Amino acid sequence: MKLLIAFSLWIVLIVLQEQISCYLLSISASPGYYQDGDFVIGGLLSLKVSGRYNKNKFTSGNEYNLPEYVYIDFTKHYQHILAMVFAIEKINKDPNILFNMSLGFHVFNVDFTEMKAMKSSMVLLSGESPPVPNYSCRPEKTDKLVAVIGGISTGISTQISRVLSLYNVPQISYAPFDQSLGTSVQLQSPYQFPVHTAALYQGIIQLLLYFTWVWVGLVVPDDMRGELFLRDITEEMMNHGLCVAFAEKIQGILAEDKVNKKLFNEKFTLTRVIIAFGDTYSLLALVVHTTFYTTFRNVWITTSDWDITFYFQQPKSYEYFGGGLSFTDRMDQILGFKDFLRNVQPRKYPQDIFIQDVWMVLFKCPYLIDHEARQLSQCEPNGSLSTRPLHVWDMNTSPCSSKVHAAVYAIAQALHEELSLRVEGGSLDKSVLRAPLPWKLHPFLQKGHLGRSSNKENIVNKEILATEFDIFNYQSLQSGTKAQVKVGEFVFESPSVQHFSLNEKLITWGKYGKEIPLSVCSQSCLLGFRKTPVEGKSFCCFDCLPCPEGEIANETDMDQCIKCPEDQYPNKQKNNCLPKIKIFLSHEDTLGAVLVSLAISLSAFSAMVLGLFIHYRDTPIVRANNRNLSYVLLVSLMLCFFCSLIFIGQPSTVTCVLRQMIFGVVFSVAVSAILAKTFIVVVAFTAIKPGSTLQMWMVTRLSNAIVCCGSIIQVCICAVWLGTYPPFPDVDMHSEFGQIILWCNEGSTLAFYCVLGYLGFLSSLSLLIAFLARRLPDSFNEAKTITFSMLVFCTVWITFVPTYLSSKGKTMVAVEILSILASSSILLLCIFLPKCYVILLRSGGHSRKKFFK
Repeated sequence: MKLLIAFSLWIVLIVLQEQISCYLLSISASPGYYQDGDFVIGGLLSLKVSGRYNKNKFTSGNEYNLPEYVYIDFTKHYQHILAMVFAIEKINKDPNILFNMSLGFHVFNVDFTEMKAMKSSMVLLSGESPPVPNYSCRPEKTDKLVAVIGGISTGISTQISRVLSLYNVPQISYAPFDQSLGTSVQLQSPYQFPVHTAALYQGIIQLLLYFTWVWVGLVVPDDMRGELFLRDITEEMMNHGLCVAFAEKIQGILAEDKVNKKLFNEKFTLTRVIIAFGDTYSLLALVVHTTFYTTFRNVWITTSDWDITFYFQQPKSYEYFGGGLSFTDRMDQILGFKDFLRNVQPRKYPQDIFIQDVWMVLFKCPYLIDHEARQLSQCEPNGSLSTRPLHVWDMNTSPCSSKVHAAVYAIAQALHEELSLRVEGGSLDKSVLRAPLPWKLHPFLQKGHLGRSSNKENIVNKEILATEFDIFNYQSLQSGTKAQVKVGEFVFESPSVQHFSLNEKLITWGKYGKEIPLSVCSQSCLLGFRKTPVEGKSFCCFDCLPCPEGEIANETDMDQCIKCPEDQYPNKQKNNCLPKIKIFLSHEDTLGAVLVSLAISLSAFSAMVLGLFIHYRDTPIVRANNRNLSYVLLVSLMLCFFCSLIFIGQPSTVTCVLRQMIFGVVFSVAVSAILAKTFIVVVAFTAIKPGSTLQMWMVTRLSNAIVCCGSIIQVCICAVWLGTYPPFPDVDMHSEFGQIILWCNEGSTLAFYCVLGYLGFLSSLSLLIAFLARRLPDSFNEAKTITFSMLVFCTVWITFVPTYLSSKGKTMVAVEILSILASSSILLLCIFLPKCYVILLRSGGHSRKKFFK
């Protein structure tokens, strides 16, 4: 019995102790903004950055014996609370949503401190501050809690989830979407608003490609979300030929980081364009270091999560961040929200403990300290939020406000569906109504467009349709006010279907920028130059080398020069291919005209000599050594001069065949005639010796046979040449720069040299015989002149061979023509010019009859 009494007293003491504790805790005012309702939504939002002041540094707030100091007021974040209030007021005005029941809220400012977020989460569950774990001091508050909206960052959302997941309370995070959120939470992860991160990456890539910014810096917060962004965006950039100049992680504003100063002083000069991925708070350290330690005028590419305009309240911040470009999720403005914001005033919401601080900052109001209670004095009681500048307030709905508003409606919709089930079951009685247990809303929340992540699976959400981004430019208007101006948009439907548009004329590049910034590691290689990689550096860093001969670069930054087509050649700048000029020895050329004139003149002279010989055919000088052979030789020399004309002009199949064949045959006739003449000289003097049996008529027949046989052999060689591999017109595109040489390919080189060899054989034989007969007596002995002429003839053609082989184009043809004219002229002049002299000046003193007496 005594034991039972003692146990009962112990129970009573425990209950009394808990009641006394709750009473003592209730003496201190609640830190939140509370509005009662049949159902209560918790709000854990962030309005300022605060810390404990400790000499020369700020701490994160864990040292409670130090005074708290407000480091930064994010007045724009007060719009998040107003979005919640506006949504709840609209819901309460519609009796059909919650069946004529009301929705309340309990909002806390957790700053940007994870410890405060966890503490405020426990306050929501216990009802008082400081919280009492696992005990509710005010059941009338905590029992109405159905869900919590909170977590402006991944870290804060995670700490809130650690507490709320213990009680299975739904949490909707309005932080930027993070795939890693929830993987570090042991129980359940918060709901998120899914964002197509691939669409954002593609939008940034398209912007970089549009301005050809290939050398870009990356700055992210030092957390898992920043790590994932670095990994994904770096891969996408490399796939599109873009390079990362540097990639750095920024620690928190309260962290002691000496490396950051070195980063900003050294690395920010590497590039003009920097992509900053993070939210306003996580990149505070970036702003501090930029404004205090650097003077570089970078162009910043950001997302709407980082509100650069917030920093425009600083005198020089626009110099550093003006001209930046921001990607913002396109969203519809909340209907009626702007009018609601215009009418917000402190006297309209006397229970709002946050509006006092916000109003003080927005309207620069002084504080009066009265018994440790702050009151507003002379503080624009009729002021309007619409009159505040952009850096402290924005009348447009921010992405976070839109998420908070949507989260309230998602919770209201879940409540509506849960209450509808009660109505259908007939168990809805407002007199005994209790808020549904929070965990019962999970099935209804999961039906919406919210997503969750866990250790087992990633995103669980509805299919994301086309993602649309608006591109804003941070500008200073003519009035001096700062504004965000829409300059473009990006629509992502699929990796293969994207729409990017930008109005470049609307963009300004900050205070000092007047032209589009250039962001490259190396200056572009000009036309005519190619890139060559620099060892040890990124592929975006390169040197420029001129293209080699015969190649061009007709675009900037070409990796390899390209060869011109065979019928074209590079210009001097090596940036374009020009048509090659077709060249051949034509009649219009100076050289061609000279050779034509020379050939015709020599042919005419040959004809004159032939006419002279015919006219004086009965003179001893003409009749000596067989005048018929003289006629044959003169005609063949005349044809030799004429055949040189075939070599002049554009080559064709007919001319290529005729020029070598006629040349070979005609020259064979001429040399054979000279050989016959030489033979006659030797035989003539042998015939008049005593005892000789040869007769002159036999000499004549033999000379004719020599001419015929010598010519027929050459004709046979030419016939074999034509039948096997005849000459043909050809082009040479490589021997001369910028020129296409039209020439006659000899076809069979062996046959060509056989023709020349045979001519060499006849001329050598003639030279030998004439040399042996040079001392024979007689006034009409031609052996001396034949010897000299054949010596020069052979010299000309021996010189011809190496000169011909080393020549190209016009020179090659000219060499052959000159050889023909020179050798034929020598024969004509050496053999016939002395006879012409005798005929014209001394014809009366010689006769064949006198010769034999």
